[in-house]
Amino acid sequence: MSADFLKGRGAQKNIHNRFFENSHEVLDEYLNFCEAEGEETDKNKTNYIEVFPKTFVNKVDSPDVGMGFSANPYQGCEHGCVYCYARNSHEYWGYGAGLDFERNILFKKNAPQLLEEKITSKNWQGNTIIFSGNTDCYQPLERKLQITRKCLEVMLKWKHPTGIITKNSLILRDLDILKEMTKLNIISANISITSLSEDTRRLLEPRTASIKQRLKTVETLSENGIPVRVMMAPIIPSLNSHEILPLVKKVAELGAVDVGYTIVRLNGQIAEIFKDWASKTIPDKAERILNQIAECHGGNLNDSQWGRRMKGEGTISEQVKDTMAIAKKKYLKDRKIEPLDASHFLQLKNPQMKLF
Repeated sequence: MSADFLKGRGAQKNIHNRFFENSHEVLDEYLNFCEAEGEETDKNKTNYIEVFPKTFVNKVDSPDVGMGFSANPYQGCEHGCVYCYARNSHEYWGYGAGLDFERNILFKKNAPQLLEEKITSKNWQGNTIIFSGNTDCYQPLERKLQITRKCLEVMLKWKHPTGIITKNSLILRDLDILKEMTKLNIISANISITSLSEDTRRLLEPRTASIKQRLKTVETLSENGIPVRVMMAPIIPSLNSHEILPLVKKVAELGAVDVGYTIVRLNGQIAEIFKDWASKTIPDKAERILNQIAECHGGNLNDSQWGRRMKGEGTISEQVKDTMAIAKKKYLKDRKIEPLDASHFLQLKNPQMKLF
């Protein structure tokens, strides 16, 4: 590992915002001055900034992600996953996709109110809303602010179909709400587990829950009747691609009913961030991994083509696809997640429906 590795962060540098005309760089003269004076050049602190959006529920147009509507209580994510596709979205808020994404966290305290306004609006038909379509709704700040919990209270109040995607075991804090929701078949959980190796997890996802905690989360949710789908996302050739069979076997033993996956793609600014990270953390493997990622996307590190971008193409992608199919057939046969039930919400919203 490089001597200048920034501990506790995924991205190892700031990336210029493509929408800004001007950029800045840290000069050697400044670094030398700080060293001579014994001053820190970068305190590496996380900033929390409240924002006041007018809407909260977002329509998802992509046919690749399996959701129609998403809701994100936070923008930016302190988990710091180096491969995260959502990093690019931070540029729309005026920040960079690198360190800014994990050190400037925007939070929406008015999310529960906006959520209730949306689902009680005249034309809303009870479509499932997925929390964390962009950034993790259970990232560290949630422990203090509880915005996600308050949103779940709204969803339970209206008996509304709900999905959750998270890497954090903090979801178990809200088990009381989730257990009530599962009685109505209005909740499903997606737990992201990229690797069974804690060493790999620390490098890729520095501030996420440990692998042990995430496996325990799968087990606890399953024991309480909450359907759990594990997301092995992303699969990175030569880094975690060899773990497909053991990972599926393990989560199946703990009660997961399905496993999904994506092939890593380094869209937008992520390519530069990932290449810099790889050179500093896994220099002996960096070139090989980058070449194999490109092999999965027609020679490029990114592919934006719908229907192809999430699964890739070529020999390596086919091998991953076939291995996942074998794993699911062997360990998850006859298991599936049932569709969530919107009828409770629709009857509650419009009691006259009971007359027909």
